[in-house]
Amino acid sequence: MTKGKRLIKKTCVIVLCISLCMAQFILFPSVNAYADEDTEEKDSSGTSSEIDDLKKQIEESKAAKEKANVTKSQLASGMADVQQVIGSLQTEKDNVVTYVATLDAAMEQIQDDLDAVNQSISENEIQIKEAEESIVVAEEAVEEAEQVRLEEYENIKKQVKFMYLAAKTTFLDILVTSSSMTDLLNRAHNISEIMDYDKEKLAKYAKAVEQADEAKAALEENKALLEEKQEELEEKQEEAQNKKDDMSLLISAKEAEIGEYNAAIGSKEEQVREYQQMIAQQDAEIAAIEAAIKQQQAALAEASRRVYGGGQFVWPAPGYTRISDDYGMRTHPTLGVKMMHNGVDMAAPSGSPILAAADGTVIAASYSGSMGNYIMIDHGSDIITVYMHASSLNVSAGQEVSAGDRIGSVGSTGRSTGPHLHFGVRKNGSYVNPWSYLK
Repeated sequence: MTKGKRLIKKTCVIVLCISLCMAQFILFPSVNAYADEDTEEKDSSGTSSEIDDLKKQIEESKAAKEKANVTKSQLASGMADVQQVIGSLQTEKDNVVTYVATLDAAMEQIQDDLDAVNQSISENEIQIKEAEESIVVAEEAVEEAEQVRLEEYENIKKQVKFMYLAAKTTFLDILVTSSSMTDLLNRAHNISEIMDYDKEKLAKYAKAVEQADEAKAALEENKALLEEKQEELEEKQEEAQNKKDDMSLLISAKEAEIGEYNAAIGSKEEQVREYQQMIAQQDAEIAAIEAAIKQQQAALAEASRRVYGGGQFVWPAPGYTRISDDYGMRTHPTLGVKMMHNGVDMAAPSGSPILAAADGTVIAASYSGSMGNYIMIDHGSDIITVYMHASSLNVSAGQEVSAGDRIGSVGSTGRSTGPHLHFGVRKNGSYVNPWSYLK
């Protein structure tokens, strides 16, 4: 090698060293200022005692809420039981109401039957009265006919007596005074006719008396039948009235029973209203407890808010410091377009460990088409670290990790050209330069 070439090589090495020193100065700013800032944030966070007190308060509030919910459930169960009783009472009441409606219909029929019997009794009484009046008229007719017959009988007796006393003289006079046999016979015939007429007339009067007696007897027989019918009607009347009275008593009893059901239902409905008021009070109490729990949880979240403790991160790819692609604008190796590279690619063999850069909580441990297997850790103070392209994951979301814990293995999953760890840092929701936190 010539002297000129050695001089050029030496010059290049010196320039490279100067460049590396400047890069280190630019890329690694003062750590103390950042550490002081995080220390201030840490001092403003809640103490462990305060957090324990808040957790205890939350547990007590949750226990009180659970107790209130149990009480509410018991009240709701009691109210449901009372409502079931109300339903049963209402059903029984409806059955009685239906039965009373049936009784009312039966009562109407009984009343109709009673009205018909009363109408028949009234009509029969009129017929009996008419029969009695007819009997009176018939009795008067019988008496009148008997009187006429007796008077006629007395007249005939007088006539017969007269004729008997004057029989001899009369017959002699008839013989002496008759002008001829024919006249004698005619006079004898006339006397006989007079006697036959009297007999016929007497028989006619006797017949009139007999007919009057028969008419009277027929009227009396008809009256007896009417009176017998009246007795039957009165028995039916009494039977119908008894049915009506019994039905009235039964309806009254059932209406009283309905009143008792109404009173019982009213009492149970009052119990339901009381249950509803108590449940409303429980709801208000539960709402107040829930509001208190919400405030306590908010206070706990504020007191428990993770605060980054300061200092620089642990190198996440131990033993491998070569940077295959740095943070900043670049041409994407697979997409071929110029775009922002929001992390640092640490070249490392597949399967080598990936370490947590600081204490924190794993908020994601999953897979995506571009990031491959990835992990996100919340370190507090709105600082989140991102680890991409892992071959495997050793943690899950919600897990607490400490600085230096192995969280996965290097790989080439997702959109990647080879095994490496893409390490990124997000601050307040945006990617920032990871070199501000790395050694």
